[in-house]
Formats: sequence, C-alpha cells, structure tokens
Amino acid sequence: MEDIRNYQISVASEAIAELHQKLVASKFPDDTDDDGDWECGAPVADIKRVAKYWQEKFDWSSYEETLNKLPHFETTISLEGFDPFELHFVHQKAANPDAIPLLFVHGWPGGFFEATKIIPLLTAAQENGPEFHLVVPSLPNFGFSSRISKKGFGLRQYTDTCQKLMLRLGYKQYAAQGGDWGLYITTSIGNLYPESMLALHLNFVIAMPPPFTKSPFGFVRFLMTHMLNLYTPQEQSGLKASLDYQNNGSSYVHIMRTRPKTIGTMLADSPVALLAWIYEKLITWTDDYPWTDQEICQWVSLYWFSKAGPAASVNIYHEMFQGNWQAETGRVIPNARLGFSYFPREVAATPRMWNRQLGDVVFEKENEKGGHFAAWEQPEVLVRDLRTMFKLNGPAYCALRQA
Repeated sequence: MEDIRNYQISVASEAIAELHQKLVASKFPDDTDDDGDWECGAPVADIKRVAKYWQEKFDWSSYEETLNKLPHFETTISLEGFDPFELHFVHQKAANPDAIPLLFVHGWPGGFFEATKIIPLLTAAQENGPEFHLVVPSLPNFGFSSRISKKGFGLRQYTDTCQKLMLRLGYKQYAAQGGDWGLYITTSIGNLYPESMLALHLNFVIAMPPPFTKSPFGFVRFLMTHMLNLYTPQEQSGLKASLDYQNNGSSYVHIMRTRPKTIGTMLADSPVALLAWIYEKLITWTDDYPWTDQEICQWVSLYWFSKAGPAASVNIYHEMFQGNWQAETGRVIPNARLGFSYFPREVAATPRMWNRQLGDVVFEKENEKGGHFAAWEQPEVLVRDLRTMFKLNGPAYCALRQA
C-alpha cells in the first residue's frame, strides 16, 4: 500500500527517567481537610496515591511491550496549507477478506488505546455475524501522531485526515464508530464524504430539538413532549445530566477552548498536573467503573509520552471552533445509516426524538450500565451493539455491501 510503514512504540529510557524524577519532586497542596469529596474536583489523596504508584510501581516498558503486540503503522499525510505529518494508527484485519472496514475515532482524554479491548472481539471470526477490519488512528496532536504546530488545524483537517487514511488503506466505502470528538469528526466525514462513510455508530449522541422551519410537526411534537414532560426516564436522566454538565462539569472545555497555551504549559511540565486533569474525567465520566491505578497510569502515560507532547491535545478544543467548518451540535448526516448506543452515565444526552432528526436511524439501544468511555467500560456491550446494527442483511450491512 502507498506509504504505509510498520511502527513500533519505543519511549526512550531517558524520558522514563525524567518522568520518575519529576514525580519524586512533585509537591501537593495541604489535604488535611480532604475528605474524599469530589465537589471541588479530584481529591488530593487520590492524586497522591496514583502519583506514588506511577513513580514506584508502574512499569512503562512492560505496557509498551503489550501495546506493541498490536499491528501498529504510520503514514505521511499531506493536507493543503500544512506541512506533511506522520499519522499513527492500528490496523487489525479480520481473517475474512470481506469483513466490514470500521474506522474508530477517539476523543479527549482518550486515544487509540481505548479500542484495545474491542479490537480482538470485533475482528474474531463469526459463523452468522458481521466481522470487521478495525482502523484506529491516533488523531494528529494525540498519541504517536505528529504535533501540528500551525494554527488552523480544525474539524475539516481532522475529517480529511481520516478520509485520506481510509482511502490509502483501500477502503473506498466504510463504516465508522465514534464518541466524544469522534462524534463531530465522523458526522463531518458523513457530510463531506457521503460516498465513503455509509454507516455510522455513535455511543455519544447529542442533537437539537427539531426546528419549526424544517419539521413543523416535529416541532409541535417537541413542544408537547417538553411542556407535558413526556420524556422517558432515560431521557429525563440524560437532560438532567446535560444540565449538570453545563453548569458544573464543562469548565475544562472553556479553559482549553479559550486558553490552550496556558493549560498546555502546565500539562507539559508537570506529570501530576496531567494526572489530575485526566483522572477527574476518568472517574466522573464513567459508571462506577473499577479503575485500577495501573489503568490510570497507562492512560496518563500515553499522554505524557505522546509524540506530540502532553500539551498538544488541548488544541483540538480551540481549533474545532475556528474557520468555516466548525464543530456543530445536531449536524445531519445525509447518506449514512445511523446507529446509537445509549449509556446511562454519559456526560450529556438528548431525547431520542431529537437524535432521530440526524438522519436514517436503523439501530438504537438503551444499555443498563456504562458511561462516556464505552469501548473501555463496556467492551462486550458495545461489540454486541455493533454486531446487532450490522447484522447480516440488515440495513447498515446492506448499505455497505450494495455500494
């Protein structure tokens, strides 16, 4: 294939030693009044505990060896107005050559590693179900992809990067799966390249109420539902979570969107700052997931040792809202078959009637447990939903097979 090279993760021993030195020298605020309450953020005692584990027990080399068992690759991507950059990705193919190509797009504070639990499940041989070729890129500025130093690398560029990767791998038509920023990137692909992305599954779904100008009946139905509070218990919970997120949980968005350099400087210098910044989201955005200190250190280490550096990933929050093609809630996907998996502890969720305005919805599932990081928290459930959506001879499966 054109310009596809094998890639192996290899963090220099000097970088590992520097991390340990910084952890040893870390200073913490007084926590005498810290009773484990999350009202003001992550408890200091938690951060101290994980930082100590990171310093004394976490073995990056062992984890690196585990990651390198996956088929890693890199390729050079060229986009108009930007210098060529290196894109890292995992490409795990199923044994069946006719398996469905599936692009997995991560967000923040996730990465390619979120998919490590679902990769073996989705690529496994099936007697009567769909199989998948998994393509899992590290978005530019994340993981082991290049840092983009020039301003203006926004939604259009992330979209074009993913599209170029899939075409380079020989996938002219494909499906996609996304959450967090993956929602915005995949729906953008569906708008800009409707001939390529023919089906989309989302585990993070937010939309706007149906507008009167486009759907008078839908707008009236929305008003009646809203005024009489006819939402389902799941929808009521989602709206409550959305309001709480807006009022109490979204400050990080405003900081990274408006002052990426300020927060980036702190994250680039201090591993404990990076740990606290990410740890809070991993705990509060999941559904009582039993995080181990080992897992936390794996996630945070992949940001600390990223090729682009710990500060680079925050730029996405600024750049996604610049230029002529910006991140937009409720963008309709005109050509793709859509599937939605709902998890009860998602950070924000909108009523299903709103979501169905996004396009041709062929699959919906209300799940009993799970939060924002579905592929990590509930890998078997997410895989089950994907297999159901793409069942043989179903509308999503046929959309790809008849292309």
